[in-house]
Amino acid sequence: MEKYRILQIHNFYQIPGGEDVVVRNEKKLLEDHGHEVFTYYRSNKELNEGGKLKKLLIPFTAIYSFKTCREVKKIIRENKIDIVHVHNTLMMVSPSVFYAAFGCKVPVVQTLHNFRMLCPAGSFFRNDVICEECVDGGLKCAIRHKCYRGSKIQTMVSSAILWIHRFLGTYYRVNFICLTEFNKNKLLSSLDPGKKIVDPKRVYIKPNFTFADGLVPVRKQPKEEYYLFAGRVEALKGIDVAVKAFEKLPDKMLYVAGTGPMMDEMQSYVSTHNMKNVRFLGYLQKEEMTEKFYNAKAVIMTSQCYEAFAMTIAEAYSFGVPVIAGRVGNMDGMVNEGVTGVKFEYNSVEDLAKKVCEFEQMDLNTLKENAREFYQHRLRPEDNYQKLISIYHSISEEKEQ
Repeated sequence: MEKYRILQIHNFYQIPGGEDVVVRNEKKLLEDHGHEVFTYYRSNKELNEGGKLKKLLIPFTAIYSFKTCREVKKIIRENKIDIVHVHNTLMMVSPSVFYAAFGCKVPVVQTLHNFRMLCPAGSFFRNDVICEECVDGGLKCAIRHKCYRGSKIQTMVSSAILWIHRFLGTYYRVNFICLTEFNKNKLLSSLDPGKKIVDPKRVYIKPNFTFADGLVPVRKQPKEEYYLFAGRVEALKGIDVAVKAFEKLPDKMLYVAGTGPMMDEMQSYVSTHNMKNVRFLGYLQKEEMTEKFYNAKAVIMTSQCYEAFAMTIAEAYSFGVPVIAGRVGNMDGMVNEGVTGVKFEYNSVEDLAKKVCEFEQMDLNTLKENAREFYQHRLRPEDNYQKLISIYHSISEEKEQ
């Protein structure tokens, strides 16, 4: 099989996230199969560096960075790159990276880790509810609501990037990888096909994956039984729904692994309501997180948004742990009712509490086996690699025609 020389491009956020893990996992996966992976990494921590002039230019360089274009072209030419694989471009990399690939006549593909092609905030979430106003009303809606990080200026930049590169036809020349069928349908159905913003023939589907082939699910539950919430402690992830549901279940323990902007508020709520069954663990290192996943009775997913890919569910399944998830977006499609877990009305405290009680009556060992089987059939690294290489072959053949 042909071995590629791949340039992997990623713009890290100031706060580490799931995208960063996926990028590193994919790099390792490709290298394990004998491909050469070169990297061009930038970080939004650079926003805090440099003088006033550099900071004043950020709104413009986020739209098109001559520095990025120049540096990426140099890497492509010096290393005879076959494929450019882009992940995040906001803010330091910019879409200029696509023009570097176009200029060098090298195929370029971008993995869409969120909904930023349609929503400047990337989440379809505003004022604690799902919002698609930009799809129908245009990007000006995001600016009016200051959707990106609560800043009108930053939202204007994020919106301008989309508007300008849609107008220029940049995205129509790029190949895209969506993480799920739901994401692909959302992307294509939300854009006017007459404007040729994205070429449907260039949109592929490949989910994320986890390295977990050596794990064996725990059949016998440890003495301390608990449910696990693993994620940022924020409204987007529905931490309040989880905590308030377990307020109705005083004999069931909930562990909260993670930190976030609602940490103080939720800890205060638990203390004020004298809840002894919710424990905040804070940020856990990988080994500690693994142990908590491994021994959980089930993982609780209360996200109030679509979730571009519910990586927490994938991780749970890799440990053979069932999931209790909200019936919305990609979570709905990743949980098989009564097979790998149960689903509830995503924003209902009462329904979550009810479904936890129903879950308690189910055969836990069977659920665990089914969860692991889901992982084995859909989320293994080897299967993911075959999908990725198939995409690389497809876009490489397009170059040769």
